[in-house]
Amino acid sequence: MPGNSFGTLFRISTWGESHGGGVGVVIDGCPPGVPLSEADIQPELDRRRPGQSRIVTQRKEGDVCEILSGTFRGVTLGTPISIWVRNTDARPEAYSEMESLYRPSHADFTYDAKYGLRNWQGGGRSSARETIGRVAAAAVAQRALRVSLPGVEVRGWVSQIHEIVMPEPDLSQPVALELVEANAVRCPDVATAERMIRAIEEARRQGDSLGGIVQCGIWGAPAGLGEPVFDRFEADLAKAMLSLPATKGFEVGSGFGAVKLTGRTHNDEFLMKEGRVRTATNRSGGVQGGITNGEPVIFRVAFKPTATIASEQRTVGRDNNEAVLAARGRHDPCVLPRAVPIVEAMAWLVLMDHWMRWLAQCPERAWAVRNAAPAQR
Repeated sequence: MPGNSFGTLFRISTWGESHGGGVGVVIDGCPPGVPLSEADIQPELDRRRPGQSRIVTQRKEGDVCEILSGTFRGVTLGTPISIWVRNTDARPEAYSEMESLYRPSHADFTYDAKYGLRNWQGGGRSSARETIGRVAAAAVAQRALRVSLPGVEVRGWVSQIHEIVMPEPDLSQPVALELVEANAVRCPDVATAERMIRAIEEARRQGDSLGGIVQCGIWGAPAGLGEPVFDRFEADLAKAMLSLPATKGFEVGSGFGAVKLTGRTHNDEFLMKEGRVRTATNRSGGVQGGITNGEPVIFRVAFKPTATIASEQRTVGRDNNEAVLAARGRHDPCVLPRAVPIVEAMAWLVLMDHWMRWLAQCPERAWAVRNAAPAQR
């Protein structure tokens, strides 16, 4: 298959290019009867749209969504849901030089190598604009999960930009949304956020870019989600996150830091708390043996510095001749602020898909857990 779809029972297929007529998604497998309108989807799209602050791309897109199918009188039908967003500020002429020259660290060369042709207008299918469909689909998944699993929450934030790292927050509960959304960089620590913003602005002035880490958590997910071998919960999370543009790394729980510990210091000992099995620590990151254990699922996603920069770089053209390229067009000097809602979106999609798979395979167990109070899951 061409690789434009994600999920097993809650399955999405995204479509569209950066400077085409629009972008969108088809969602198959959404349960019927879920209340849904464009107003339920739009707030999430507003969080990822361009032009929302001075430290992101200044492309002016309203990203207004339209539901084309799959709902009737404000609820889902159980049939495929199609959602699209028109491109209203496309400027393909700004990328004319890229028709013949490969942008360093972009997908230009590899698309040519695979297909023998490519849409060079802003990256085409490889553009982060494709993620609109993911965010829209995740808004639907979020609506459905809030009905099926009351109390479940997904929250992401920027924890690092370049060498600037925020202090570790209290991960026993979701980081407050108002703190994440209080500044342009989406870092909930005010002092760290100010340093991050200054660093991004300086990188832009120098014609450069910065990378960083988005940290994210899932709270309120029951113990029991995930499959024990190939479709482990954290494996599907990793695939979801590494399918995002500009990602370079994924870790869950203690991650790569686990190599510095021993079994005695790393193991999460079990105890009884509030009437259910809990762990004294959470170095496993909420997943053991590929299956969630009821603790918060904590993971981190590394994003590289934006590949498009306003400085001259050496490259090669389609004619195999070496050249120098200084990229034009509009781009993010740091993708992290807009990546937060996209990381959250992919977590919602994985969560929804695995919840439906558990219901299909172990319905009695899944419903018993669902009907318990959130603290008892």
